[in-house]
Amino acid sequence: MEAEWRDKKLYPLLGILLLSILLYLNFGNTNLISFPILRQPRLDFVSANSTHFIIVNGGGAAAEEEEENQSAVYVNGWNSYWLMQESVWGGPSRSKASKMLQRGAQMGLTVCRTWAFSDGNGPNALQISPGVFNERVFRGLDYVIVEARKHGIRLVLSLVNNLNNFGGKAQYVRWAQEAGINVSSSSDSFFSHPMIKDYYKSYVKAILSRKNSLSGVKYSDEPAIFAWELMNEPRCESSSSAPILQAWITEMAAFVKSLDQKHLVTVGLEGFYGLNTTKGPEVNPGEWAASLGSDFIQNSAIENIDFASVHAYPDSWIPHADLEEKTRYLSQWVDSHISDGDQVLKKPILFTEVGSLVYVNNQSISDKDILLNTMYDKIYESAKKRQAGAGALIWQLLVEGVEEYGDRFSFIAWDKPSTYKLILKQSCRLQSIFPKSSQNRKLGKDPCSGQLP
Repeated sequence: MEAEWRDKKLYPLLGILLLSILLYLNFGNTNLISFPILRQPRLDFVSANSTHFIIVNGGGAAAEEEEENQSAVYVNGWNSYWLMQESVWGGPSRSKASKMLQRGAQMGLTVCRTWAFSDGNGPNALQISPGVFNERVFRGLDYVIVEARKHGIRLVLSLVNNLNNFGGKAQYVRWAQEAGINVSSSSDSFFSHPMIKDYYKSYVKAILSRKNSLSGVKYSDEPAIFAWELMNEPRCESSSSAPILQAWITEMAAFVKSLDQKHLVTVGLEGFYGLNTTKGPEVNPGEWAASLGSDFIQNSAIENIDFASVHAYPDSWIPHADLEEKTRYLSQWVDSHISDGDQVLKKPILFTEVGSLVYVNNQSISDKDILLNTMYDKIYESAKKRQAGAGALIWQLLVEGVEEYGDRFSFIAWDKPSTYKLILKQSCRLQSIFPKSSQNRKLGKDPCSGQLP
């Protein structure tokens, strides 16, 4: 056998292959070699049916089988916006993203929201300039998607930031100015200027048409993607720009749907009611919330928006209130939006960021748990009654070694036993209502085995 290998000169080929594997595993140098994923776990796409998320199991087409094949989905999930950034690098850095997705699955979580953007000239920018991409970073996003599917996690992928972090809409405005286009320095130009809108559309098209370098699956055909989010927390500098934002959402949601009919689309709203909404003063956390140009009802009612997104930050929105007042406010905030989903919008409501402050003293951890449990109880009650409150995503979870991405609301769940138990309990009691929709159980991983709902 040894002579046969020498005669066929296979030793050098074997050496090159082993060296390539070593370089790939340690440095993620995908320019040297690429290993396609030949087999991935099967996932079904999530869609919306009126006020509910549903999974159509097996894609049954017969009309009489339609209801039987549809499983309602109520989501327990989380945010880790940093997954792509950590996946750019190979070895230990990339493994942190994988560990986070694995840990999420171990808590019964099924949806993770993360950034699919990084705009500008930074070393880990995905979009270096309009329509110009860093392939190394793109392959980091490829990795996140493959790892998510491996662990039965679906991703909400946000496409641009309202804030300046990772470029945001201000970077798009700067690109236009640098190109010599006569554009206002106001970041509201992002929503109105034709050239800037074309920049955004080109970016969206590049993302949706991307063929994953690891799996070979186009993003638009990838069931591990739960939804596209047009923008993280869209706001205007002036409330007078509200009609411009409304027109932008209408145009961009239709554009996404023209490229991808398989995935859900949401706006990325915080949930504030606008100046012309009668319930605004009653439900908003302050007068300032109505002056940001967004309007939960109008923005979410747009035809190609499949579900409404809402955020919840009682600690920062009403910072001087005591715990009782914050809890009461959060309850009203959640009830109001679920009612709007059922009565007005006829769409699912997903609370895509739920955050409360994390301190080191035990009392503050207890406060955090009380606020989180208030949200979880509301979603659980909504699920039992088949109402529009379709789930909540906690902001935000970390693993060891990525603390640089943290803020006042970020934490490592397994370092906070009481919070960890709350998260797992919510996953399990939702699963107890809708066992067919549990992807983790489908994949043979059931973190709720032996757990009481």
